[in-house]
Amino acid sequence: MTKRTAGGGAGCRNLLRGLLAWLVVAPFALWALLRLVPGDVHFRWVQLVAFTPYAALASVAAPVVALLTRRRAALVAGVAITGVLAACVLPRALSDRDGALPDQGRAEAGTAAAAGTAAAAGTRAAQDTRGPVLRVLSANLLKGSVPPAALVDLVRTLRPDVLTLQELTPEALDGLRGAGLTRLLPYGDERAQEGSGGSGLFTRFPLRPETITGPGDSRQAQGGVEVPGAEPVGVVSVHPCAPRYVARLACWADGLAGLPLPAGQVRILSGDFNATLDHDRVRRLLDAGYRDAADATGDGLAGTWPYRQWDFRGLPVLPVTIDHVLVDPRVAVRAFGVHRLPVTDHRAIFAELVLPPART
Repeated sequence: MTKRTAGGGAGCRNLLRGLLAWLVVAPFALWALLRLVPGDVHFRWVQLVAFTPYAALASVAAPVVALLTRRRAALVAGVAITGVLAACVLPRALSDRDGALPDQGRAEAGTAAAAGTAAAAGTRAAQDTRGPVLRVLSANLLKGSVPPAALVDLVRTLRPDVLTLQELTPEALDGLRGAGLTRLLPYGDERAQEGSGGSGLFTRFPLRPETITGPGDSRQAQGGVEVPGAEPVGVVSVHPCAPRYVARLACWADGLAGLPLPAGQVRILSGDFNATLDHDRVRRLLDAGYRDAADATGDGLAGTWPYRQWDFRGLPVLPVTIDHVLVDPRVAVRAFGVHRLPVTDHRAIFAELVLPPART
């Protein structure tokens, strides 16, 4: 009787160990499965998938618990799941030699971008052996809350050729004009609106405003920039609806689906996508040929929102990367960086790009 009782106790402990191991493995297995499924599975998944980098890091717990509980099958499954999630995330922390310049040029440009001291040519793009350089800055103004002088100071420091703004209000636009933005970037497509719906595109070079066609709406400023030494470059100030509520999911999806694909003229999509590289809608853009500038330089895990503390139902939201510069496959990336602006909950993003030279 004593032996049977002892044996029964050991069996119960083994059962509990196995249950514990699989309870830890299961949520990460589901996350990995949903991440690999093409399409937006559910509204809540659209919100959760942005945190895949954190899920990948936390998934290490699955094989560790399986190892400690001596569950071989759970260990194999945990290692495989962690490997899948790592494969989705880790490439963003590694520079893409195909999408960026050689190491020396990238290092020099990265230092300049971080310090904000590299000067662009006054009325023309700086020249690179592979074509003219285009410097792109993007900022979400949080319903026009950013002090105009702070943004204009950043423009003076970084000297972008193109500036894309989101949540540009009429009051903010007047303030930026008064602070001297249009003297630095005289050409623009201004689509200011009250609230969060406005956007703007400002450039150093002549701009031909355009309108997005398709299911997206025209609040996302867009135009063809006439860069000296290059073919016209189509630029979009990207800002689909934030998928905070079920009612806004279609607006978010349509805003991303309506973005032009990289065909014909060289294109750059810059702004607040309200989506990360783990969202299916963004992955479709990458599959079509776009390259994420931060991903190309190994900075793809730099969080851009929320820059300030932001709570969801009383829980703090961890920073995610929802602001991007997506570039045409014909465009090389020299540098990428994030910059702070006061008041807004987004970090500004800045990229140095090398355009293909104009055809002669």
